[in-house]
Amino acid sequence: MSEIDQLTRLEQQLDELLVLTQVLSKENRALRAQQKNWSTERAKLIEKNELAKNRVESMISRLKALERD
Repeated sequence: MSEIDQLTRLEQQLDELLVLTQVLSKENRALRAQQKNWSTERAKLIEKNELAKNRVESMISRLKALERD
């Protein structure tokens, strides 16, 4: 293989690496955005769960108070 062929092959490999880097960078940004969305959704669900828990505990307390009366 001549030096020109080797340089051409190296140039092709570099081009492929550049394309792959761009693809991976785009995918990484998409995954980070998705992770952020999931984190936000998780926080909202935790908040809803806590609210529901507090409401159930409040109902239980009221029922116990009714039983004592």
